[in-house]
Amino acid sequence: MAEKDEKGASKGGMTVREAGRKGGQKVRDERGHQFYEEIGRKGGETVRDTHGHEFYEEIGHKGGQKVRELIQAGKKKAGE
Repeated sequence: MAEKDEKGASKGGMTVREAGRKGGQKVRDERGHQFYEEIGRKGGETVRDTHGHEFYEEIGHKGGQKVRELIQAGKKKAGE
């Protein structure tokens, strides 16, 4: 939605959000699904090369602990 002046009239420009959405749609239309797969793969490889195997072990462990906590909380709530 475009910004408004103090009287509520449109200033004629677009918000940052609108510009981002418009740009994202243009990239999607021009480059397609394959583009996002490629940049996602490159990003994953960069994280792997930067942080190493231990990083994935650590975040996997943290995720598993969180799931365990949520299950325990659910069981406790169901028992009440």
